[in-house]
Amino acid sequence: MIDLDRAFWIEAFGDHLSLEAGNSPNTVEGYLRDVHRLAQYAASKGIPGPAALTTQGLRDFVYQLKDLGLAPSSIRRQISGIRTYYRFLVGEGHVARDPSTSVELPKMWRRLPEVLTVAEIESLLAAPTPDEPLGWRDRALLEVAYGTGVRVSELVGLGTADVWFDEALIRVLGKGSKERLVPIGRRALGAAALYGREIRPQLDKGKTNGRFFLNPRGKPLSRVGAWGIIKRSAARAGIKKRVTPHTLRHSFATHLLEGGADLRAVQEMLGHADLSTTQIYTHVDRDYLRSVHKSFHPRA
Repeated sequence: MIDLDRAFWIEAFGDHLSLEAGNSPNTVEGYLRDVHRLAQYAASKGIPGPAALTTQGLRDFVYQLKDLGLAPSSIRRQISGIRTYYRFLVGEGHVARDPSTSVELPKMWRRLPEVLTVAEIESLLAAPTPDEPLGWRDRALLEVAYGTGVRVSELVGLGTADVWFDEALIRVLGKGSKERLVPIGRRALGAAALYGREIRPQLDKGKTNGRFFLNPRGKPLSRVGAWGIIKRSAARAGIKKRVTPHTLRHSFATHLLEGGADLRAVQEMLGHADLSTTQIYTHVDRDYLRSVHKSFHPRA
């Protein structure tokens, strides 16, 4: 039976907190409780001590806390305690590295808007009525937004020369004026082609600045205009979630990962400079997998 206090230097950590760091008894008690919980988790996984814990191991521990129903504030405090603990271990020479520095705080999870299900996406895309004057424009905008995952600024900034129908690509000018090519699917391309061929020429009054999506006055569609189209379509589709242009971007990324897409390919399509930005979607995907398991596995 492993002696957790000895293997994880818990008593020594407590002495450090109270005698050297001068923390209050309540703070010391809270930190020790958090570290003891981590030690119990590690022991249950066959991990003999803190030096053998990896960043991924700490993330899995945090995900378990989330599954247990701990509030984000409690998880933040737990992570803070773990970081203090590892600073102590590194300072005392008990471990050579600190795996806690790359563990994300719960605030990153809360930044993610709700992701639409595939069924909700289908309802949203079908919401604009083709017999309305701008129905095909609205449908094309929704199809392109979800089909490519572009930001709303990139969406309304698309030029007529940026939609490459023959190559099934769109050219996007992203953050920092970085240009990228994003594949566009058959259905989105078809909706864009119909709008571009039948509807856009009727709107064009010579004030388009070469933009692809136009408002009823023939001027480039604004970000606010795009938001309005998405909001109205979500209401018409009966979707109760808050739906924004970013919801479609997040749904695009999440559905790709759920389908088995490579993370770096998704990074390229989203235009993320850093892979760690794209990795937040693996949290959504992980939650989705957990929900499926709990719903359908007979012993979940």
